[in-house]
Amino acid sequence: MPRIRTAAALTAAAALLLTGCASSGSAPSSTDGAADSDAFPVTITHALGETTIPAQPERVATISWGNQDVALALGVVPVGMDAQVWSWTGNADPGVYEWTSDKLAELGGDEPTLFDVTDGIDFEAIADTTPDVILAAQSGLTEEEYGTLSDIAPVVAYPDIPWFTPWRTQITMNAEALGMKTEGEALVADLDAQIADATDGAGFDGKTAAFFYMSSSDLSSVSLYTGGDSRTAFLTDLGFTEPKVAADAAAKGSFYLDFSAENADQLKDVDVIVTYGDETLLPALQADPLWSTLPAVKNGAVVAVGEGNAFSAAVSPTALSIPWVLTDYVAKLSDAAAKVQ
Repeated sequence: MPRIRTAAALTAAAALLLTGCASSGSAPSSTDGAADSDAFPVTITHALGETTIPAQPERVATISWGNQDVALALGVVPVGMDAQVWSWTGNADPGVYEWTSDKLAELGGDEPTLFDVTDGIDFEAIADTTPDVILAAQSGLTEEEYGTLSDIAPVVAYPDIPWFTPWRTQITMNAEALGMKTEGEALVADLDAQIADATDGAGFDGKTAAFFYMSSSDLSSVSLYTGGDSRTAFLTDLGFTEPKVAADAAAKGSFYLDFSAENADQLKDVDVIVTYGDETLLPALQADPLWSTLPAVKNGAVVAVGEGNAFSAAVSPTALSIPWVLTDYVAKLSDAAAKVQ
């Protein structure tokens, strides 16, 4: 049987998957969005307590995955944010992904400080930006980390389970903290409309899909990201059905499961496999005596999204990565879905 790990036990692993490192200069936030100063004080309840933001924040810091994109999509340039690099791959330099840099260029103003997270949260660098609020609605903050950050500024933490925040909730929580609740709801509606348009007639209905980590160099085991993780959850947003094994594990608070090759048959109900990897992966799976028995592998219904590049990062959805990746991602998925028998 695969090992089920709790999300709390895997917070550090998730952080490694979702962050990176770099540094830059500090500057005040700039705001093109129409924040409502009358909305304050705002109190936001989350898994680590309650956070009250007494007045409209002028200096906004963001940490962890995608929270900076919410602020930027709403017209707010953070004074500081975590660098966007998946250092676990070793294939990318620290920096900012294209969808974020494009929005920064559009909004103008000074570049945010990029916090170095090589060794975890860079508390000193965050404090140096003197923020009025720290956005972390999608994150894996521990209570100790939350306490330390709260000594710097009010912190918006995740609503329930570390790294389990749906992208819609990430937007609405962070937007409320900025005094832009209505604008956040409108942003969610706009992204939902874009998804509906892009997936119309894509052929995903009635088919199951899940996101994996697989390596053609070592297929002794693979990892499946459960329905609580944003990658598999995004596939359901696009119209696929979540496999039962992914849904059951998410209900127990696990964001991924390991499967040994000997347990490959437990994944036989996955019609479309989406995974990190390159063009060498499918031939390797089809040559493997155990993984080749899966219908998805037999049919060639495997989508490899790369590893360490922008596309492989964008499939962990954020307010800005969704429109950036949507058309190409749906096209790849549609090709795979057409192979399902």
